[in-house]
Amino acid sequence: MKVVEEKDFESEISSGVVLVDFFASWCGPCRVMGSILEQMDGKVEGVKIIKVDVDESGTVARQFGIMSIPTLIIFKDGKLQEKHIGLWQKEDCLEALKKYL
Repeated sequence: MKVVEEKDFESEISSGVVLVDFFASWCGPCRVMGSILEQMDGKVEGVKIIKVDVDESGTVARQFGIMSIPTLIIFKDGKLQEKHIGLWQKEDCLEALKKYL
């Protein structure tokens, strides 16, 4: 899982199914969510998981109305499909992703 900078964000989400984790390094729940996503990374064929640090990429965070973290957004071919605020259980997240494959 890689942390994506603002300049690369659009190209990273432009094709396929992408799960974006908006986080901050100082956020406890974000670390928990990060651990869950690490378990999932590479295990769902056709899904890319990336992270966006809201402190480093404020423009992207504002663009998608990120007010609380962690916030996870599923994109398909660059279009927002689903937004989830707060911790997301692994099973529920996997189930949501399957809808877009």
